[in-house]
Amino acid sequence: MSIEQQIADLKLVPVIKITDPAHAAPLAEALIAAGLPVAEVTFRTECAAEAIKIMSAYKDLLLGAGTVINAAQVEQAKNAGATFIISPGFSPEVSKACQEAGLIYFPGIASPRDIQDALADGWKTLKFFPAEALGGVKTLKAFAAPYPGVKFVPTGGINADNVGQYLKLPQVQACGGSWMVPNKLMDEGNFAGITEIAKEALNKVK
Repeated sequence: MSIEQQIADLKLVPVIKITDPAHAAPLAEALIAAGLPVAEVTFRTECAAEAIKIMSAYKDLLLGAGTVINAAQVEQAKNAGATFIISPGFSPEVSKACQEAGLIYFPGIASPRDIQDALADGWKTLKFFPAEALGGVKTLKAFAAPYPGVKFVPTGGINADNVGQYLKLPQVQACGGSWMVPNKLMDEGNFAGITEIAKEALNKVK
């Protein structure tokens, strides 16, 4: 099964900012225990690659790197064990690096021009970011008509209250969000709490 299909089946992608590598293993276990074995670990912290490497030991976990903005980070992510790459915007540099590395790329898009640039490079499943700030569901409906073959993974401002509105759209494959892995709970070491929140999110969308 392709990575895109696995993500579509799960419907959710937790977006995670790890500030302490010691959190990586218990977080992986928490997500697997919740029945949501997928993670986008963002390159917003210096320990992102180290955290990905630790989490890559969990073979049941579909593991990606997010906030990837250059080719060097693509290489770091691949070496650490990431199997897919997500960026906030479409980047020809990141796109080329992913193609050369054999990694799936979900480029961020915010406009028709972005969509066409991504399509020209062969990518058809795109991150819509920042979703809520750009008009959310209404904008995605407008994108659907001229780009019928494109699938979207909206992220940005999505939470437990509005995720259902996005997933009702046939062009939405899954939704990304940080609400499933609250930084506060991670800092407290409350990974059982994260499991419960992730379970609730999964039950709500399924």
